[in-house]
Amino acid sequence: MTYVDGFVLAVPTKNKDIYKTHAEKAAIVFKEYGALKLVECWGDDVPEGKVTSFPMAVKCEPDEMVVFSWIIWPSREARNQGMAKVMSDPRLQPDQNPMPFDGKRMIYGGFEMMVDE
Repeated sequence: MTYVDGFVLAVPTKNKDIYKTHAEKAAIVFKEYGALKLVECWGDDVPEGKVTSFPMAVKCEPDEMVVFSWIIWPSREARNQGMAKVMSDPRLQPDQNPMPFDGKRMIYGGFEMMVDE
């Protein structure tokens, strides 16, 4: 069954182009190791909530924007195998492709797809 890794993070607005380049480089590696698709979305209409919201969840600062992204894998098994290879690939190590955001505030998780229309 198709499997999805989802991510929500805050990226400094000054790093938008750097983040895009970072994500494009990462997409090549993820797809090489079995991902079907990688999608990165820059916030456009992301309101601040009163109880919960994307900005609140990642402690978004005034000079940051929320990024919402996901990676689609053929299965959880393919994701587990592929992700292990991705994490050890030298092209995605911090000295080669540094994260242009605070990774400690990133929210992520794996999801089994229920509906795909």
